[in-house]
Amino acid sequence: MSIILTYLRGYALVIDKALLFLCTAWMSILIALNYRLGIEQGLIKALDSRFDQWVALFLVYCSAFIVPYIFVIVFRRQQITTPPMFWVLLLIAPVLFAFKVSVANPLENEINGIWGAYLISVTTLPFKCLVVLIPLIVIYKLLPAQPSFWGFTFQGVEWRTYGWMLVLMMPLILFASTQADFLNAYPRLKQIAFIESHTNNPLWYQLLYEISYGVDFITIELFFRGFLVFAFARYVGAAAILPMATFYCSIHFGKPLFECVSSLFGGLVLGVIASRTQSIVGGLTVHLGIAWMMELGGHFGNLWTRQM
Repeated sequence: MSIILTYLRGYALVIDKALLFLCTAWMSILIALNYRLGIEQGLIKALDSRFDQWVALFLVYCSAFIVPYIFVIVFRRQQITTPPMFWVLLLIAPVLFAFKVSVANPLENEINGIWGAYLISVTTLPFKCLVVLIPLIVIYKLLPAQPSFWGFTFQGVEWRTYGWMLVLMMPLILFASTQADFLNAYPRLKQIAFIESHTNNPLWYQLLYEISYGVDFITIELFFRGFLVFAFARYVGAAAILPMATFYCSIHFGKPLFECVSSLFGGLVLGVIASRTQSIVGGLTVHLGIAWMMELGGHFGNLWTRQM
């Protein structure tokens, strides 16, 4: 863990404190508005049109990503460059992720029945991964050469360090597993509970769902800790980490409040690690580990609640 603390101390020394304060204050306002008004869970999900959802999500993501970059430009004007490609990438990022969240699985209107619903459940996130991956490949080819594909490299990964990070997360997940809003959201596996009465061996179907669920974290890490850190660092340096973390926080607006708030700090930590190691693989391992531990926490937490 000492190496991670060294990375974080180094980042704390270079980050502009006024910039940190403004971005944190701005995200606090957005979080308060979201949970007070039910923007993500109520207003956006209630929209009938996928296009309307895309536009609404785009505006939310712009507020969480472009506004912090305006702060960066104001406070780091003498230390950054903003050529036309910077502005293009700045707009592409919320456009692409809003599309990823709002786009429909092509199978939705093609298959019916219990097993059709299950197939849609296990193919939606891999499909959305492709929606993000293909543009990221194109952008990667267009930008100047990089050592790896958005940091997807195993070189120099200190596995023991990330193992300790997962151990330290266990008490927080145990605590979350006692909270009603967490148990209402997790485990995500409950979304395919409808198959249990239609098979004598649901385990393999549940395992496939969890693997599909895990694919989404590959998408997340490639986009946030990969694209949003490495593509923008060439223009603004380490200042790219903070807007990435605020954007990352905004995609949790539909999650329990504690998870949303903690995602801001988690995004910062994973961003610093990716920047310093030039790899997203360690962060991906931690993210996947936390996600699947939350699945277990939700499962056993709900079992415990039903027995009380």
